[in-house]
Amino acid sequence: MSKKRVYEISKELKVSSREVVWGLEQIGVHVKNHMSSVTETEAAQVVEFLQNLGKKEPKVPDMPNATEERSAQSPPKEVEKAGVVQKKPGGDRKAKPGTLPRPRPNRRKSKRKRTREVAEQSSERTARVPEGPVVIEGAMTVRELAERLNLPPNEIIRRMMGLGIMVAINERVDGHTAASLAKELGYQVEERLPEEPDDPFALPEEEDDPVRLKPRSPVVTVMGHVDHGKTSLLDAIRKSKVAQGEAGGITQHIGASVVEVDNRRVVFLDTPGHEAFTSLRARGAQVTDIVILVVAADDGVMPQTVEAINHAKAAGVPILVAINKIDKPGANPDRVKQQLVDYGLVPEEWGGTTVCVPVSAVTKAGLDELLEMLLLIGEMQELKADPGRKARGVVIEARLDRGRGPVATVLVQNGTLRVGDPLVAGLVSGRVRAMIDDRGRRLTEAGPAIPVEVQGLSGVPQAGDELIVLADEKQAREIAGKRQSLQRTREMEQKQRVSLDDLFNRMREGELKELNLVVKADVQGSVEALEQALEKIDQQDVRLRVLHGGVGAIVESDIMLASASDAIVIGFNVRPDAGARQAAEREKVDVRTYRVIYEALDDITAALKGMLEPTWHEVEQGRADVRATFKVPKVGVVAGCYITEGKVTSRSQVRVIRDGVVLHEGPLISLKRFKDDVREVNAGYECGIGVDRFNDIKEGDTLEFFVMERVQPE
Repeated sequence: MSKKRVYEISKELKVSSREVVWGLEQIGVHVKNHMSSVTETEAAQVVEFLQNLGKKEPKVPDMPNATEERSAQSPPKEVEKAGVVQKKPGGDRKAKPGTLPRPRPNRRKSKRKRTREVAEQSSERTARVPEGPVVIEGAMTVRELAERLNLPPNEIIRRMMGLGIMVAINERVDGHTAASLAKELGYQVEERLPEEPDDPFALPEEEDDPVRLKPRSPVVTVMGHVDHGKTSLLDAIRKSKVAQGEAGGITQHIGASVVEVDNRRVVFLDTPGHEAFTSLRARGAQVTDIVILVVAADDGVMPQTVEAINHAKAAGVPILVAINKIDKPGANPDRVKQQLVDYGLVPEEWGGTTVCVPVSAVTKAGLDELLEMLLLIGEMQELKADPGRKARGVVIEARLDRGRGPVATVLVQNGTLRVGDPLVAGLVSGRVRAMIDDRGRRLTEAGPAIPVEVQGLSGVPQAGDELIVLADEKQAREIAGKRQSLQRTREMEQKQRVSLDDLFNRMREGELKELNLVVKADVQGSVEALEQALEKIDQQDVRLRVLHGGVGAIVESDIMLASASDAIVIGFNVRPDAGARQAAEREKVDVRTYRVIYEALDDITAALKGMLEPTWHEVEQGRADVRATFKVPKVGVVAGCYITEGKVTSRSQVRVIRDGVVLHEGPLISLKRFKDDVREVNAGYECGIGVDRFNDIKEGDTLEFFVMERVQPE
């Protein structure tokens, strides 16, 4: 008689093997585990017994492990008939008809059961949606958002991970992200996002006492197109040779200097003329009183000249036009004036208000007249400041010096800055340890409209930050710390900000290629200018991202960041130190250093073009007429052809054309002349051609040969 195993019976009944084992014990058949065998009669009895119970998933007691022998088997409990009272420790209960006896509860819950209960409790809490709309009042932590939505925090974290945002329970989530998540979960959301000021810790400016106001020196910014002679003109005015030391013949960052004119001071800010330094020119216009617009008499108004005009007009400062290079043979000042009229600068001699002075930086012609007009415009503006109050100024430039630490070029706008003054500048604080003027002399104090280099800051401030002298250093550190904390929060919120509307776009952007960069420069203004210039480089399907921009030498941490992000390190007027060079060799990181900014831009543009997918262009090679066909065993049909135009090579692609219709397109499988394989057959010769995976070639067909060439994007 054949036998069946327990697991086979369980498959037939679609129940667990444990239930079949229990059923066999109830009918008096004792088995050990699911691999035990029973006779067909016993199998039929247990099937009938289990089917009569009327439940497919009866609750049965836990079975012992299959490998363990039952050392002391207790006699199985008999199934009582319907309506018979079963004795239980907890009292007498009647069993329902047709049900199995309830097993003794296991006091130690299994891990799976506990997990299931936690999930059920979580789902119950998820179902309890609070009445009314959920109010979102700006950034909040994950814990606060979970309490407001009446959800467990791990549910919020899981949802945020689904959006690609990794957060911890105590990390802050910006208001827009919190509102989007609540809407996705089905809540009614009422957004009350407050408009935060740019700097909630900004210190109010004191009102000046009119009695204490005294005249101050005008601050002049020199603007113009590249190579129109701005630095040379300043050299002629202040009798210095700055241009000789500049790389590439252009000024790399802002320089500030004081010039004595008829016992009166004039402060000059030389903003670079290269178009990449737009941000520096704009910053110069914001702190200046007068703009000198330098235009070459032989070149005329150029794109950067127009840009400088727009910056000066936006700042609301008067413009003094210096028509330079009048000593050159092709100089035409009248043409320059006519071009300036098109941009709203009408010369005084033509009935306008713009002062135009022809000058020459080489022969020094017209310089005295230029300075006289400069002082006249300054007097008309009635520039005044209070030197007796606490100093306020603007950071013109900042850098990290190897021997002196953070150094900031500051233009004092009001009050007097003294050595030992506690101050705050943007995100950094400190105490003035030393001040040096434009000629390298140490100063103990600097009054209004005086540019100085300040030492003693805790870090490198951003160019354009406001410098404020405070009562004590403790207050300065406190304000700087709060600003740094706010800046970190804003950066985190900006980095994590996501909306459901652009989620698909971000996922689609995952297919885009990226060129990551780490930018280091000698001064903060060069870092900002280089970053802005890089953002203007537009290449389709390639995204450029500056991971980090900083001031100072290229160090090992920059190399490790580039290695982790597969980035290129760009150094502008800085070099890698010994540790960085070793790390770059070890990590195989590409480090490029430059002294002229347009060389860096050209190289990066070329790299971006190299990342673009090249296009394929079809180049026609020749044509041939099929004059005969031959069947070759194990090869197929070979066409006997006569080359009518061009040539055919062994690497050519071929189109089979019949009556003007393309039947097939593919590579050649063979190219022969007589019995020899050849690489090329020119027009006027016969040859044998085999087409890959195509044998339906007939006499009279035309074969067209071509190749696909890669075309690198422009």
